[in-house]
Amino acid sequence: MAKKSSSPSASTTEAAEQATETTAAAHSMEGLREFWQTAAPYDPARPLDSRETRYEQGQALREQTPRESHATWQPPADRADPVATVLASNVGREESLIPLRMGRMAESPFAFLRGACAVMAGDLARTPISGPQVVIDGDAHISNFGMYGTPQRDVVIDINDFDEATLGPWEWDLKRLVASVNVAGRENGLDADERHSAVLRCVGGYSLNTQRLMKLGILETWSLFAYADLDRNEAALKSVGIEVGNKFRAVAKKVFAKAQRTSSATLLEKVARRQADGGWRFVEEPPILTSLDEATRQKVIASLTEYGETLPPEYRIMLHRYSVADVCHRVVGVGSVGTRAYLVLLFGNGDDDPLFLQVKEAVAPAHAPYLPPLDARVNHEGFRVVRAQRLLQSLGDPLLGYTTIDGRHYFVRQMKNLKASMPIEFLTGEPFEFWGWTCGALLARAHARTGDIAKIAGYIGKSDAFATALADFAETYGDQTERDHAELVEAIRTGRVEAIHEVEL
Repeated sequence: MAKKSSSPSASTTEAAEQATETTAAAHSMEGLREFWQTAAPYDPARPLDSRETRYEQGQALREQTPRESHATWQPPADRADPVATVLASNVGREESLIPLRMGRMAESPFAFLRGACAVMAGDLARTPISGPQVVIDGDAHISNFGMYGTPQRDVVIDINDFDEATLGPWEWDLKRLVASVNVAGRENGLDADERHSAVLRCVGGYSLNTQRLMKLGILETWSLFAYADLDRNEAALKSVGIEVGNKFRAVAKKVFAKAQRTSSATLLEKVARRQADGGWRFVEEPPILTSLDEATRQKVIASLTEYGETLPPEYRIMLHRYSVADVCHRVVGVGSVGTRAYLVLLFGNGDDDPLFLQVKEAVAPAHAPYLPPLDARVNHEGFRVVRAQRLLQSLGDPLLGYTTIDGRHYFVRQMKNLKASMPIEFLTGEPFEFWGWTCGALLARAHARTGDIAKIAGYIGKSDAFATALADFAETYGDQTERDHAELVEAIRTGRVEAIHEVEL
């Protein structure tokens, strides 16, 4: 194990200097926000432009920001040291878990990309933007799309991580997505031509859906969702000329079946045991799952009272019928490692009716230093995550809420119920390309809910100019990610950064 890293004060200074350079750009973006993207009261008499007018407005944006300008990624001479930026993002996290986070990020360039959202946020702040803003996911990489259950117990495909969500340029989400397609493609053995093709397909999914969505009614757009059972999407896909290949269909079928098998009951079997006194307790598996001291345990339990008040009234009533059995700390993800994340086990109608809630710390999003402040009615990072998830997802978790523990902000959601992830690391060829297409199309649908999709569609247009530019960007940023990952590996080797690798546990 390498030695512990030094104080991140220098890295914090570098990040602050870079953020200062983008202050003017952030202020200019504030003036570009649509009227519905503020907390202003609804004005029922406000006149609206037609979609044709807004499409033309989007086309006109190419004059100030040509689509081809997005092709270039050249790190500026004063680009912040990526390792220093990562260390700065560790500030405030649980010290004992930071080496685990560093070890996970060092596993591969794709793992680094997943964990280094702060690095890419600083880079994206220096890339061209067309103007329109949406509620961005902020971390829309290819592994942050997956399957989950709806309140109606269907399984759908959608974005499923919102820790970094905020209001910002739509391109930032799409550029993070295509960069992840490129980097994941490298690790799966795709050559440069295959990576180029995969990114073109991904942007094609986004572009095709913008053209479709701009013609739909607002309410209809907000009602759209994608079934994980692809047979139920057949007619909609064929209507836009899309056919699902047999190889992708086979992979999706397996993941769908896994999601259907995943429930609170199956999670209970893995992480908890009934005790001699009849109660249920989590089984420790350090450092992934660990018990809490009694004081922290009681604080987490007490925080559920505030959480319950943030639920819709009907689910607040339902929550009353569950009682807490145990609480633990459970590490999840890559970028999230080190933030406080608790798992709560509750029971309702007997021992065969378990419910797991994740109480996860919410901190300021990585893009915040480069954007104007959010105009929100509640100043709470957990509320930000909850609101963004409800805006971006087509059918959300009915138990989504937020709370506060020791002055820290948290959001609360169901854990593992009807959820499954696409095995990105095993995808190549047509399945890999179609999953990229799917993520692009879903991202466009998410953006259409809060942004002006007609302007975005007008800006992109119907040619391959924008897609080709992003394929070039993704390739050069993939190179950048490999260099940044190598710097982290070297920092661990020399002792600048302390890391624990999973094989050492």
